[in-house]
Amino acid sequence: MPGFLHIAFDPIYAHPLPEGHRFPMLKYELIPEQLLHEGTIQPENLIQPQSCPDEIVLLTHTAEYVSKLKGQTLSAKEQRHIGFPQSPGLTRREWVIVQGTIDCCLAALESGVALNVAGGTHHAFADRGEGFCLLNDFAVAANYLLQQKMAEKILIIDLDVHQGNGTASIFRNNPAVYTFSMHGAHNYPFHKEESDLDIGLPDGINDDKYQEYLQNTLPYLMESVKPDFVFYLSGVDILSTDKFGKLNISMNGCLERDRYVFETVKHFAVPCAVAMGGGYSEDIRVITQAHCNTFRLAKDIYGLD
Repeated sequence: MPGFLHIAFDPIYAHPLPEGHRFPMLKYELIPEQLLHEGTIQPENLIQPQSCPDEIVLLTHTAEYVSKLKGQTLSAKEQRHIGFPQSPGLTRREWVIVQGTIDCCLAALESGVALNVAGGTHHAFADRGEGFCLLNDFAVAANYLLQQKMAEKILIIDLDVHQGNGTASIFRNNPAVYTFSMHGAHNYPFHKEESDLDIGLPDGINDDKYQEYLQNTLPYLMESVKPDFVFYLSGVDILSTDKFGKLNISMNGCLERDRYVFETVKHFAVPCAVAMGGGYSEDIRVITQAHCNTFRLAKDIYGLD
């Protein structure tokens, strides 16, 4: 019997954002709408997460930073680094996204894979936010799994076009979490942190060369790290159409990237939680299509209902 495809989604993901940031965030509503419309998923596939308890957030983020977020006392400079003005709605959104990723972890332990429509907030550090990221959902979820002894060795596969600098910093001295980031070498953040493995890609890289880097790396990591849980950040800002990506990856190249990750992780029989990460093409239909491909592939490759 096939398993069940779990997808974390809550309408709050899209709504509390400032007016100027709502266009790229429309994808959080359009992805589940498209998947439902085409019949790839049914309403019962959607998990509606609650707000993550503070004690779980505090496994990763400092008490001072959490207090600032909850109390709306971030300085103007701190808000500029994040890129959003603070608001109670935005703070609640982050707490819900983090819980969505934790819910995906629990679901993936049962069915092999689960996906968060949002998440991938890899620029958030333990004590501060950056790059539109307030909390680091993968870091919080990874520390939760370790604390609950649901995992002993975790691999984070970050294929967003931007380096996962916050994630690298948080786990710098934690041997239980191996961080792998393959990103644009000349893209944000311009001061990179040191992941366990960083691959900086040249501007304009094409499908074949991108896939070569990935195929030369991922099986080796699965064999050498020997993770018992994988996080996959499947940003679609690698597309040639992306406003900020600087790479030359086609829609099919992005799809084949996801296929290779899923097939490799599944081959090693390791559960996988997925978050969408970035995507900033001018045409929202391109962003939605690329993200929906990730969900379609997960369902097909894992044989889920």
